[in-house]
Amino acid sequence: MSKSMSPFSKSELMPQEETLEILRRKGELFIGIPKETHFQETRVCLTPDAVSALVSHGHRVMVEAGAGEGAKFNDKDYSEAGAEVTNDKAKVYSCPTILKVEPPSLEEIKLINPQSLIISALQLKTQNKKYFEALASKRITAIAFEFIKDEDGAYPAVRSLSEIAGTASILIASELLSNVNGGNGLMFGNISGVPPTEVVIIGAGTVGESAARAAIGIGANVKIFDNSITRLRCIQSYLGRSVYTSTIQPKNLVKALKRCDVAIGAVRGTNRAPILVNESMVNNMKKGAVIIDVSIDMGGCFETSEVTTHSHPTFEHNGVIHYCVPNIPARYSRSASVSISNIFTPYLIKIGDDGGIENAIRFDRGLKNGLYFYHGILTSKSVADWFDLKYRDVNLLIF
Repeated sequence: MSKSMSPFSKSELMPQEETLEILRRKGELFIGIPKETHFQETRVCLTPDAVSALVSHGHRVMVEAGAGEGAKFNDKDYSEAGAEVTNDKAKVYSCPTILKVEPPSLEEIKLINPQSLIISALQLKTQNKKYFEALASKRITAIAFEFIKDEDGAYPAVRSLSEIAGTASILIASELLSNVNGGNGLMFGNISGVPPTEVVIIGAGTVGESAARAAIGIGANVKIFDNSITRLRCIQSYLGRSVYTSTIQPKNLVKALKRCDVAIGAVRGTNRAPILVNESMVNNMKKGAVIIDVSIDMGGCFETSEVTTHSHPTFEHNGVIHYCVPNIPARYSRSASVSISNIFTPYLIKIGDDGGIENAIRFDRGLKNGLYFYHGILTSKSVADWFDLKYRDVNLLIF
């Protein structure tokens, strides 16, 4: 008699593992917005409209009195949007979720409750070991918004602020060229019969693209330099027109700088922006020409650049005006605040909908990329390498 054949293989008859779905239970967030205390920082993380959206989703928002003043949002605006406004700084910092533009200071970290969530900029180059030790001692979970990625793999916060910095660089240059500010009395607009203003942009990234778009929009003649042919090709495509582009060859750059009225530095480096324009090249520029070094937050790409402030933004070197303020977006605090708020709000709603930061990080790789501290454990390799600290892979901590 023939042996009956089983429809299942031996391996299929063995006990199998069952994968259970992780349920997403909506959670209520309690968000604190403290007033920024960093030098000349006037931005705020959430606008009143954003607060209203969060409150309508069932979340609570507490705002320190005066937090929005620098961006021209008053306490009444926040109160009417549904926020709780208080003069008690400690009360704001006791909220389970803290939102800041600048990273919290050591004094501010002391006010934060253990196991809290902080979402702010990290600004790695300005930090020290004590900052990370303070976060570890409070078992804090921290997310750097400049490292959050979107679904396309781009950095939305960096791009948004770079767009502001690029556009602002042209507006600032236009102001500095006017007679009122001691400039050469040149107007950016392409007036009939008047040669257009010459603008040189070094760097074809987001800052360079936004600067070029703004300069072309008001009639300037633009030349863009970058060592990446791909970026130069892309910027032509993004601008929708042919513009002068060149790799950074000294001969071509020197020639362009001699003739230009405005030079925009918009390059970045790994640890420091490369110096692409030396002192001799600056000395050969026109008297009254304007340099806007947007790269100054990474050391600057002009050899003659020195850090300036919003209260004293310019200095002259050999008759060439230099504008080297690191935090350009803070000059346009309301626009910058709306831009930051537009990035924060969807993520906060998502964190709430996912039932908390643990689930949100588990489901969103882009948000996970911004995580650098998880319950007091350093999870960022770049931070660990920079400060010679031990770190753990976040994927081993969150299952």
